[in-house]
Amino acid sequence: MTQDLITLFHSPQTRSTGTRILLEELGVPYKLHAINMKAGEQRGSEHLAVNPLGKVPAIRHGEALVTEQVAIYLYLADLFPEAGLAPALTDARRGPYLRWLVYYGSCYEPAIVDRAMKRDPAPPAISPYGDFDTMFETLVEHLSRNAYMLGPDFSAADILWGTALKWTSGFKLIPERPVLVDYVNRINARPAFEKVDRLDAELAAEHQAAVEAAKSADNTAAG
Repeated sequence: MTQDLITLFHSPQTRSTGTRILLEELGVPYKLHAINMKAGEQRGSEHLAVNPLGKVPAIRHGEALVTEQVAIYLYLADLFPEAGLAPALTDARRGPYLRWLVYYGSCYEPAIVDRAMKRDPAPPAISPYGDFDTMFETLVEHLSRNAYMLGPDFSAADILWGTALKWTSGFKLIPERPVLVDYVNRINARPAFEKVDRLDAELAAEHQAAVEAAKSADNTAAG
């Protein structure tokens, strides 16, 4: 099955950027299916057939269609074990690896959304993350003792967190902590991150130009 080419459904400078970086870190060929979210293509019938929620990333690999960011990381890193980005099932690091991948989706992101929307979390008994400060300081404390999410070992979990913390700190959605600044800088200095950052900037410019060209054509037709 690994012989099948992976298709990444991607929109630049979104959550799918991390998946593109993961594919680059894995060093495997893939096909890019770009979604121009500036033009609303994520709400078109073609993409809704891939993900009814109209979100990216998504990947297709043979007959497998995978959505949801963390599921994609798990799938791809396990699919190519030779890259060494995911501990094996029998590796003692597998538990912490799964913990920090899922912590992002089940705790960090819901907390960030509540904070950005300036709304209180659900009552502790039903909140997926408890309270923001405890959730956040747990992450800070872990990275204050470890260079990477798995201690000295870089993994797919660092691709997820490296992109997420860069975005949330850039938009001032989290308190500034030197340990997080250092972590973000360390992760994002990797060649795959720098390459995708450049490619995404080029693709975003193309998408914006396409939107502006369509608006110009519409105005000309209306006139």
